[in-house]
Amino acid sequence: MKMKQSLDLHVERKGWLATPSSLQDFLMNIPHSLHNCLQSGLKKNKHKLDALNFFTMQEKKLLNTWDVDLESQMQPWRENPYWVDQSPELKVSVPEGSLCNLNVKCNVGLPPDAVFNIVVDPENKRVFKNIKEVISRRVLVDEGLRQVVEVEQAVIWRFLWWSGTMSIQVMVDQNRRDHTVKFKLGKSGFMRRFEGIWKVEPLFLDQELCSPREPKSWAEYDACSGGKGRVGSMVSLDQLIQPALVPPPPISWYLRGVTERTTEMLIHDLFAEASRLRVGAAMNSVPSQGLEAVSDKKTGFAVNGSTDIKERWQQRQRLGADSDEKIGFAVNGFIDIKERWRCRSRRKLR
Repeated sequence: MKMKQSLDLHVERKGWLATPSSLQDFLMNIPHSLHNCLQSGLKKNKHKLDALNFFTMQEKKLLNTWDVDLESQMQPWRENPYWVDQSPELKVSVPEGSLCNLNVKCNVGLPPDAVFNIVVDPENKRVFKNIKEVISRRVLVDEGLRQVVEVEQAVIWRFLWWSGTMSIQVMVDQNRRDHTVKFKLGKSGFMRRFEGIWKVEPLFLDQELCSPREPKSWAEYDACSGGKGRVGSMVSLDQLIQPALVPPPPISWYLRGVTERTTEMLIHDLFAEASRLRVGAAMNSVPSQGLEAVSDKKTGFAVNGSTDIKERWQQRQRLGADSDEKIGFAVNGFIDIKERWRCRSRRKLR
């Protein structure tokens, strides 16, 4: 009898001891425990969501700050768009097993954020002539100031007297915080490795306005120059190119030369777009009756104070054809090179 009572009072299940009443309490408390667990999980998720919303708001504020800063940084260029592009500095090395490693450095007459916008523009095929078509573009990560994008492009290739297009898929990590654009081959095929990085850093062009101080940031530079200091960009491109099969010399030498020329063309396309934006900003900053003055003075053409139209045309002719392309001069407000040549030809016929 005592043994039976003991069995009724104590039930042992796999190492834990419970009475029937405590077991009943345990079962009755399961819904309450689940409720508390869910509440705790919801609170944690709410904290994470609040943190994410705060992060998103901060990102939006930073984006708005960049927009305001770019507008302020472009104002000195509207007042003084004079700029002469210098030839890019190009270094070529040949790591083992690759076709070449190219490193290009140049200065661009636009603020870093404007240059960054050109490089990451989804429609930048209108700028870079070696891109024939953007086949697809998919944003994989969007953190506001940073995005990771999967891009597939049809690029133009040339070999001796043959030419055509090939499809290349790259993963692009573009970060507006430090103005870097990293790219890497997404799917191998004709290319085994194609990777590199764009870096854009600020270049304070009118530091003499701050003399003897040396500004360390754009805010300090803007303050000490009275808002008149122009900000340019130091741009570098470092890229490694390795085809699936590296051809032997002299074919590899020829392909390396083609790659160098293609990279130089890429930089000159960037120069042309920067020139278009500078001249366009200067043209839009003055009323229509002042466009002629902008063409003469604000694009870097000194007319020695002459107001006589014949004298100005003579000076333009003496400056020659190279001046138009180097400084980005727009004849009669046209930016297109072909249109400028047509304008010049019509003047000669007269």
